[in-house]
Amino acid sequence: MADTDIQDFVTRFAAAWAARDGEAFLALWHPEGRLHSPLYDRPVAGREMSRLTEIVREKAPDSVWQLLDWTARGDTVIIEWQNTRTAGGKRVDWRGVDKFRLRDGKILEERVYADTAPLRAAAKGEKLAPVIPL
Repeated sequence: MADTDIQDFVTRFAAAWAARDGEAFLALWHPEGRLHSPLYDRPVAGREMSRLTEIVREKAPDSVWQLLDWTARGDTVIIEWQNTRTAGGKRVDWRGVDKFRLRDGKILEERVYADTAPLRAAAKGEKLAPVIPL
């Protein structure tokens, strides 16, 4: 893919998050695409993105996603992001990385790598504790 195509993809992905626009997300996906994320109980088909966006909007109406950085090589794009939302009555910030494999400029596979511990602790009303205190 050309650098301009990759930049366009990243811009459209960030815009879809900013608008929380299910149709904009759906337009990014290849018909055979799959999303793998620790936030969901199963892989999500690309054709489900519009509905998934609705569910996320319902569960986390104040969620704010921010693009931090990105890089690419060939048809692989890596996006680093930060998300902020309220969970368990408290503001929670966490970061993650999405790795995309694109085909014809659309997402064939997305793998989300994120630490879900802050969300899990907030949802249970617990304080986030380090695994290894120093």
